[in-house]
Amino acid sequence: MCGIFGYVGDGADAKLLIEGLKRLEYRGYDSWGVCLGGGPGLHLHREVGRITAAVAEDVTGVKGAAFWGGISHTRWATHGAPTVPNAHPHMDCTGRIAVAHNGIIENHLELKKRLLEQGHGFSSDTDSEVIPHLIEEFLKGSDDFDAAFRSTLRLLTGTYGIAVVWQGDPGRIRVARMGSPMVLGKAKGGTLAASDPAALVAHTRDVIYLEDGESAVLSRDGFTTCTLEGDPVSKAVHPISFSARDIERGGYPTFMLKEIADQPEAIRNALRGRMVRSEGMAKLGGIEADLLHRVQRCHIIACGTSWHAGLVGKYLLENLAHLPTQVSHGSEFRYANPVLEKDTLMIAISQSGETADTLAGVREARIRGADVIGICNVVGSSIARECGRGIYIHAGPEIGVASTKAFTGQLTMLSLLAVYMGRMRGMSLRDGLLYLDALERLPQQTEALLTKREEVRRIALRYAKANNFLYVGRFYEYPVALEGALKLKEISYIHAEGIPAAELKHGPIALVEACVPTVVISAQEGIRDKTMNNAHEIKARGGPIIAVAQEGDTELADLVDEVIFIPRTPDPFVPILDIIPLQLLAYYIATERGCDVDRPRHLAKSVTVE
Repeated sequence: MCGIFGYVGDGADAKLLIEGLKRLEYRGYDSWGVCLGGGPGLHLHREVGRITAAVAEDVTGVKGAAFWGGISHTRWATHGAPTVPNAHPHMDCTGRIAVAHNGIIENHLELKKRLLEQGHGFSSDTDSEVIPHLIEEFLKGSDDFDAAFRSTLRLLTGTYGIAVVWQGDPGRIRVARMGSPMVLGKAKGGTLAASDPAALVAHTRDVIYLEDGESAVLSRDGFTTCTLEGDPVSKAVHPISFSARDIERGGYPTFMLKEIADQPEAIRNALRGRMVRSEGMAKLGGIEADLLHRVQRCHIIACGTSWHAGLVGKYLLENLAHLPTQVSHGSEFRYANPVLEKDTLMIAISQSGETADTLAGVREARIRGADVIGICNVVGSSIARECGRGIYIHAGPEIGVASTKAFTGQLTMLSLLAVYMGRMRGMSLRDGLLYLDALERLPQQTEALLTKREEVRRIALRYAKANNFLYVGRFYEYPVALEGALKLKEISYIHAEGIPAAELKHGPIALVEACVPTVVISAQEGIRDKTMNNAHEIKARGGPIIAVAQEGDTELADLVDEVIFIPRTPDPFVPILDIIPLQLLAYYIATERGCDVDRPRHLAKSVTVE
């Protein structure tokens, strides 16, 4: 969601802070700001909207000042509209303390009321502004800033990643974490902090991750870490698994198109080293075999696109491994008082590994005694560390807000997990080899699908003016209908609805008319005839149809208005191929309508608040 970047050391200036922020733009934001320390004090600059090339190198307006460091922030509005007063960093009454904050302070109204009674004045509608004022209050009659900082943190209820500078202690930045990521790194001549390693990768490849309840003091020469009680903490160093080049567009007009095109390689990376052909078996080194042997049921938690992957995972685990599987939204799981029976395996799915609702679900499951594994893309992320075991999909950095290659990577990993657990539970060697062969063909088949970009673009241009879409599919393809509709909603702002095909008759068919295209996803062989009947129902009511079908399905092609063929693959893996043309369809409709596909309005890449 929001992004934080801080630096203390040689060469500190607004340009360096803004460059750090620009590497966090993909997280989504509607305002931004920087605060530099040096010269006569702290220098604050905030703006609404995007960081543009027109921004001067020194936005603070202080010419010739020698800066020792500073903090910067991109804000995604929660409390208060996107305005300059609501943008971060926020200051105290004296203008000597500046704070950048990610997260939500749930008890901010109570704290604000107390601070107002103590004479503090507020200039924003945000929950975050209570933080500098609390520090100011604790500093009265004292110069122990660390004690004031820790006392403030102990009063906060909610989530935070915080970076603070104080005029009274030049050359130092304080940071802390509770439920919102904070990463530290050492570069030549300085030390850095950020809410995401993407902001640090241009300066260092080695980082440490703060855990909840930890804080750090940064200086030019390094950092010290401690608990909220001030006890020292020793931290392990983790390498960043990607380079600065990996988070560039690489000649593509948008990150989203690049990441759609990355999918063949992303699937290869997910499969690499994880298939044992001699045994018709998958190899999952991050999970103990004895744990998977004793599992009797699974419960998947995820949000958004990852939840759609989880729905496919349910069908995979139930049909390939005969494991009863339930899927919950991360945002609902812990409030629903879930029943977790003995030998239930919790599977948490998250691209970023920082999704707050899913992370909270992981912690609730562990409290209730469940074994939890993670399926994540980001090495060292909070969910990966909290689970302690799981599978990385190795899709590489995903910058576009709308997830594409992470989704296909998640489906690939769930397929491998289902084969692995299926072989443990009676799947024959023959079937295991059949599934491994099919998985091995997926990268090449995906490459073949990507050659149809112009064909999909032509279809997109034909329907780009429609204001409503329906997506229908059955069984494995119902989650694909949900995901295809979500992609269109996210980046084009067109209303779209994913529906189980058989549910059309139970109400949604009333929406069918000539101006409402329906995307019929019908590439499974096992239930093709049933979905074909639904296509006839739509056609009889004058609805235009765009179909996704397996190669050679001439009967469906003759019925519908447009068809996109995908290569043949066993039904369990059809979703991995289905989604490619649907991603492209959404992409080209959105670009035809002039939308910013990489940074859709109101959305954030990593949702780190509830």
